[in-house]
Amino acid sequence: MPVYNKLVRDRIPEIIGNSGKTYSTRILDEKEYESEVRIKMNEELVEYEEAVSDEEAIEELADLLELIHAAAAIHGADFNQLETIRRQKAEKRGGFGERIFLIEVEDD
Repeated sequence: MPVYNKLVRDRIPEIIGNSGKTYSTRILDEKEYESEVRIKMNEELVEYEEAVSDEEAIEELADLLELIHAAAAIHGADFNQLETIRRQKAEKRGGFGERIFLIEVEDD
């Protein structure tokens, strides 16, 4: 029996059970949950970086977005609050759409 020891989406146990397999799970406490969300976010980021097609990349970005929703909730915010902060930062500092790559800045 493979051992996973990782955070999974809420319906994964149901899907496993519907396939006729047995499994074991436990509910994480808040501290463990935050840690596992961070670990899972890194895992999904690596999968995004390794994606070889636009379709794979979009799938991984969707996973990251789901984890961003979870992380925002951990820190007491909802996605609307997160989006408001993102917009404010974009207005103040810009986004990334112009693809600017900073090479160096001369010190005084």
